[in-house]
Amino acid sequence: MPGTPRKKAAAAGPKKTAVKREPVQPDVLTKMLSIITASLEEDKAEDIVVVDLVGRANFADRMVVATGLADRQIAAMAHHIEKKLGEEGFNRVLVEGANGSDWVLLDAGDIVVHLFKPESRELYGLEKMWSADLDSSESEVAVGKGEEQG
Repeated sequence: MPGTPRKKAAAAGPKKTAVKREPVQPDVLTKMLSIITASLEEDKAEDIVVVDLVGRANFADRMVVATGLADRQIAAMAHHIEKKLGEEGFNRVLVEGANGSDWVLLDAGDIVVHLFKPESRELYGLEKMWSADLDSSESEVAVGKGEEQG
């Protein structure tokens, strides 16, 4: 078969390895979640939503979505969450987009926090995408209905 081993590996793509996350203790998850939501409330975040991801995603157990009105407010909220989690011993918090963007992501391992400006939050609609409503068959949209009324 022509090609070097490196080219063959590149063509095959990344190895498929299923990584199982160990479930976090409920009290640890509750503590982290209370630190995050309290910090957001102190920083005047708007429309704070917590989405349960257990059994629906393997990257986290909870997702927190909140809105800030300005870049500086969003960056400050991210900094305060990171600092307060660190003070409680949760040091592995990764922050993306904190340098003045419409969307900042904090990955605290078991909890993922999304901080948006209002227009970006509406555009991406993450809490709608991950809500339990989409899992039920009642929320399915019938294709073709209502198009031929006239």
